[in-house]
Amino acid sequence: MVTKSLALGFLALSYQLLAQDQADYYRTVTLETPSGVNMEASGLAVLPDGKLAVAIRKGEVWIIQNPSAEPPTVANLGYQLFASGMHEILGLAYHEGDLYVTQRSEVTRLRDTDGDGSADEYQTASKGWGVSGAYHEYAYGPVFDRDGNMHNTLNCTMGKTWSGAGDEAKHPLWRGWSIITPKGSTTASGFSAGFRSPCGIGLNAEGDIFGADQQGNWTPTSPIMHIRKGAFFGHADSLADAKRTASPVKPPAKLLDGITVAEAVTQVPGYCLPAVWLPYVKFGQSTTGLRCDLTGGKFGPFEKQMFVGEFVLSGINRVFMEKIDGEYQGACFPFVNGLQSATLTLNFLTDGSMIVGQSNRGWNSYGNRAYGLQRLVPTGKVPLEVMKMEALKGGFKFTFTQPIKPTDWSKTKAQNYTYLLTSKYGSPEVDPKPLQLTDWNLSADGLSLTVKCSNLRAGYVHEFELPEITGQNNQKLWHRLCAYTLNRIP
Repeated sequence: MVTKSLALGFLALSYQLLAQDQADYYRTVTLETPSGVNMEASGLAVLPDGKLAVAIRKGEVWIIQNPSAEPPTVANLGYQLFASGMHEILGLAYHEGDLYVTQRSEVTRLRDTDGDGSADEYQTASKGWGVSGAYHEYAYGPVFDRDGNMHNTLNCTMGKTWSGAGDEAKHPLWRGWSIITPKGSTTASGFSAGFRSPCGIGLNAEGDIFGADQQGNWTPTSPIMHIRKGAFFGHADSLADAKRTASPVKPPAKLLDGITVAEAVTQVPGYCLPAVWLPYVKFGQSTTGLRCDLTGGKFGPFEKQMFVGEFVLSGINRVFMEKIDGEYQGACFPFVNGLQSATLTLNFLTDGSMIVGQSNRGWNSYGNRAYGLQRLVPTGKVPLEVMKMEALKGGFKFTFTQPIKPTDWSKTKAQNYTYLLTSKYGSPEVDPKPLQLTDWNLSADGLSLTVKCSNLRAGYVHEFELPEITGQNNQKLWHRLCAYTLNRIP
């Protein structure tokens, strides 16, 4: 039996090998940070003039005047302190001329009314959720929807509460929920429920809202959820608030403990599957911020796909989603790992490079630094990758970034499995079965590959380790692993 620690060792070695290829496609540029400042970058917002606003966990916001400057020295980058004195910022957004930061107990609108480069107004933009003093009561976001409403996500209450918090110490409001603050209001209310530690919240290219959660009790592995009003994603701690008259979530009569997530769809009224599961260890252990690539191809051949931070492996995964019967589902792919510290947040600069905000917050992660900022800059060499993986009525279609050569597809390793919805911490992959694959068909142009699968299962992850594929230009496939979350069979 291979232990988890041994598996992680193998994984680390494989990522070291992949990092050698990584530099061929994306240069890693490490930004120098001001002396004496713990630049635990927890929020990133690109301003209309190309400057970069950086929130740090310990309550400050800095503006970098020239975020793409090289060499990336403090002097060339041009740091300026914009705001300070806030409480554990875990998110930052620019909206209609102002910056919005999510503190532990509120969202604050920051305004520079006299144009001197620092904020002189701190206005409450959203409030109305519970804070008991427990260790894990984080608040994330915000993002703004098409109508200008503000959305945030709230961690479940974990750990010892403070008795001085009164009623909030007994039951903090809206914990484990996504919340909405309607445009023109400053009062938040519940929007969707069932989250554990939803560290990421972002919009896709169509403006729909997605959240990234982290493995734990009632959360079998890290998911990417389509956040919409009234959805329930499975975590029991949020159900107490579902009984409130203001709740858009109808609580199930009983949350069954130990059934599979595939069974929960039919046995737990209102339960919603995530759009994508990220298999544990294989794609990391702790999902963080997410961002859609809207660079118009500047960052590579992944326009309109989501990139998702990974804490433990100090990296980033990539997610492709499609709609089947009106609901999102899709595939995840490894992207990069081995950055200097744990990824917390990411964004895209105006030059098309990706900026990554980092902090390990004292927890375990790969990398030799506790915090910082790095850029991933495209070299111009396009990687040979599975650009997208789509579900078919009886199988799957792989589309590549470049034409590939025919290969021995029988060497493909593939299986499907699901997870348990359980109060225990995480879930193993349960009910695994090898995929029965036939009729591999490579298109004449070498860009797409279809395969039939006779044992597709709804509610299951369908994982592929492709064989060693070579492009028509003799380039090797960068990542062979991909996993499609098949909630609905077309």
